[in-house]
Amino acid sequence: MNTNLSSRSGPVIKRKKQGFKIDIGKILIYIGLFILAVACFLPFYIMIINATHSNASIARGLNLLPGSRAWANYLTMSKRVNIWRGFLNSILVSGIGTALLAYFGTMTSYALSKFKFPGNKIIFWIILCTMMIPPQLSVIGFYNIIMKLDWMNKLRALIIPMIANAQFVFFVKQYLDANLPKSILESARIDGASEIGIYNKIVLPLASPAIATMGMFAFIFQWNQLLIPQIVLRKESVKTVPILVANARGIYKSDVSAAYMAIALSVIPVMIVFVMFSKRIIGGVTAGAVKG
Repeated sequence: MNTNLSSRSGPVIKRKKQGFKIDIGKILIYIGLFILAVACFLPFYIMIINATHSNASIARGLNLLPGSRAWANYLTMSKRVNIWRGFLNSILVSGIGTALLAYFGTMTSYALSKFKFPGNKIIFWIILCTMMIPPQLSVIGFYNIIMKLDWMNKLRALIIPMIANAQFVFFVKQYLDANLPKSILESARIDGASEIGIYNKIVLPLASPAIATMGMFAFIFQWNQLLIPQIVLRKESVKTVPILVANARGIYKSDVSAAYMAIALSVIPVMIVFVMFSKRIIGGVTAGAVKG
């Protein structure tokens, strides 16, 4: 009896001892991730803290604790720019543009992925080549087109061009190549589904992780875009947030604290979008890496 008990208790003691083993590699990884997270979050934290301080306090050095000038800075910023009108304009441009890109961009990706027609590969390579061209080179041509269409000082001048996004088409096409079997499409056609029905009820839901991933990047890019809006939007009533943030500092007197307040407010919608779509973004990246 005693020998049996000792023989049974031996492995238990070993398992307990093994549970106290320290994995140095994992500890180093966690420390590295913590440092990276702090390094990524610190600029945003300093930006928010500076929005609560005066110009003199910001000029003296780094501030790590909140100040008492938040409301005063907000009032100063509000006198110079109508930030809430800019929010509405930016939400209309980025939101509607991203929705149109998600629908029509995915349709383009689906056609290039599953329909084999003459010139399919040529069109795809042309789209890829446009990714290599800096957008600044097309500013003059873009301005001439906007002038001929009489779209100056109109938000559609920023919304419609968002539909043509080569990075979106490329990413979603690769995702559909790996995750949309032709057998599903053929089964739907045999059951009598129309092509537009297949696209709306099968392709769009299946591609939603990829759409969410690239849609978020498109939304953030359009929200932060400054060059093109400055060219086509001259009236105060149609200016977007980046233009108003640039104007918040003032023309004759530089007010850094008011600019920090405007920047801090402008980041909030981007953070909300990321929180809303973070799970789908992670799903899109991981699912796109595994075929099937």
